[in-house]
Amino acid sequence: MFQQPKAVWAVAFACVVAFMGIGLVDPILPALAQSLHADASQVELLFTSYFAITGAAMLVTGFVSSRLGPKRTLLLGLALIVIFSAAAGAAGSIGQIVAFRGVWGLGNAFFIATALATIIGAASGGVSGSIILYETALGLGIASGPLLGGLLGGISWRGPFFGTAVLMAIGFVGILILLERTPVPETKLPLAAPLVALRDRKLLLLGITAAFYNFGFFTLLAYTPFPLHLGVHQLGYVFFGWGLMLALSSVFLAPKARHLVGTLPALYVAFALVAVDLLVLGLSTTSQTTMIAAVVLAGLPLGIVNTLVTETVMGVTTSDRPTVSAAYSFVRFSGGAIAPYLAGKMAQQWTAELPFFIGAAAVVVAAIVLFASRRVVGEAAAAPHPRAADRALVLTYAEAE
Repeated sequence: MFQQPKAVWAVAFACVVAFMGIGLVDPILPALAQSLHADASQVELLFTSYFAITGAAMLVTGFVSSRLGPKRTLLLGLALIVIFSAAAGAAGSIGQIVAFRGVWGLGNAFFIATALATIIGAASGGVSGSIILYETALGLGIASGPLLGGLLGGISWRGPFFGTAVLMAIGFVGILILLERTPVPETKLPLAAPLVALRDRKLLLLGITAAFYNFGFFTLLAYTPFPLHLGVHQLGYVFFGWGLMLALSSVFLAPKARHLVGTLPALYVAFALVAVDLLVLGLSTTSQTTMIAAVVLAGLPLGIVNTLVTETVMGVTTSDRPTVSAAYSFVRFSGGAIAPYLAGKMAQQWTAELPFFIGAAAVVVAAIVLFASRRVVGEAAAAPHPRAADRALVLTYAEAE
C-alpha cells in the first residue's frame, strides 16, 4: 500500500483535507455565533448550504467529469474549495459565510466524485492497496477535521477556513505537478442519469431511509456543540473522538456485524442504538460528562449504518455505480441539509432537548422505512457484499458525512 507514486500521495493528501471539511466548523460554531452576533439557526446554515449544494451537485458530477476528465475535475473542485474557504475566512457576516460554504460544497462534490477513480488509476500494487489507502485518507479526514478546527479555532474563528484554503492549495499544486494528464472518458454521461436511476424503487427506498437517518446524524453533529457549552479546543477533542470511532467502526465493525447477523438485522440494531444515543443526549443536556460520552460512543453505530446502507445500495440496481452513488447521495443529503437549521430553530423557540428527540424519531422512521421495504431491498442486502472498490466508491459520497 505504501509503495505508491508521488501523484497518488498528492491525491490522498487532498482527500484527507477534503474530508476534514465535514466537521471542521463544528468546534467554532458557538464562537462564530458570538463573534458575528448570530443565533444558532443562522450558524447552522453553514451545514445546510454545504450539504444542500453538495447533494444537488451530485446530479451533475458525472456529466462534468465525463467531459473534463479526472484531473481537470479534481483541479476544478480543489480550486473552488481554496477560493471559497478563504473567502469564508475573510467574510464579515454569517450570510456571506453561508454562501461561500455552499460553493465550497460544490467544489467538494466535484473532488470526491473523482478522487477514488484517480487513485486507482495512478496507484501501483493493485486495486486493493489503493482502496485501503483511500479509506485510510477518508478516516483521517473525518477524525482530524474537528481536531484541526478546534486548534485553529482557538486562535480565531477564521483560522479553520484559512487553514483549509492553505492545505487545499498545497494539494492543488501537488496534483497539478505530479498527476499526469488523464484522458477524457469516451462515454459521456447524460445530465439526467441520476434522476433516471431513482426510478428504481429499491434505490429510492434506501435513499429515503438514509435521508431520515441523516436527519438524526446531522442533528448530533451540527447541533450538539451548542448545548455542550465547551470551549473551542474541548469541542475539537470531543468530535475528534467521535470521528475516530466513526472511522474505525466503518472499516472494522461493520463487516463483522454483517458477517455475524446479516445486513438488515445489523442495521436494525444500529438504528436502535443511534436513536437511544440521541435520546440520552436529549435527557442529559445538563450533564456535560454524559453528553461527551454519548457523542463519542455514537460514532460506533453511526459507522456501522453508513457502511452497511451504502453497501446495500450498490446491489439494488443494474445502473452504473457512479450514477447510483450520485442519485443516492442526492436523496440522502436532503436530511443533512434540513436537520441543522431546523434543530437551531427548535432550540430557540422551544427547548434545547427537543432537537435530539426529533432526531431520534427521524432515525426510528428510517428503521421503519427499511423494515417496511425489507422484501424489496432484502435480496440486495442478502447478496455478497460488493468488492472493496465498489464499496469505497459509495463511501466517497456517504461515509464522510
